[in-house]
Amino acid sequence: MSATPSPQSVMPLFLHGLDSSIQGTKARWFRAHFPQVGMRNYDGDLDRRLAQLEEQTAGTGTLILVGSSFGGLMAACFAARHPDRCRRLVLLAPALNFGGYRPPPAPLTVPALVVVGTGDTVCPPDLVVPLARAAFANLEVRIEDDDHMLHRTFPRLDWARLLT
Repeated sequence: MSATPSPQSVMPLFLHGLDSSIQGTKARWFRAHFPQVGMRNYDGDLDRRLAQLEEQTAGTGTLILVGSSFGGLMAACFAARHPDRCRRLVLLAPALNFGGYRPPPAPLTVPALVVVGTGDTVCPPDLVVPLARAAFANLEVRIEDDDHMLHRTFPRLDWARLLT
């Protein structure tokens, strides 16, 4: 895990998917291109992973959460609990269609970008996008010609802007 910044700073974090780790493609890409992005391995079910994220972020300042698949579900759940701590969410093929996810009663004002592929059979756009629209008032949706892994799309996103 990267060093913990002061409470006044913005901390970008990458939340990997269910069957992934910080040795996965996206995590390795972040280490090579944006080493300031914090990350750790999460394990267990959604509740356990959220508890690990709470522990990781205790005492930190504002967060930018980049969540891939199940990590996107984690980011959405964390933002619902702590909207004031989240500057932005970048949800890559978010697994909002898993774990019994329900959008909050009122859409969150946290800026959120959802990127999903037309060929995603795990988190298809027709299931994920309506849930995202219900969850976030300040939402940008990008539906790309890609699959669940978003390997073509991921490196082309404007990460310099998204991580600040």
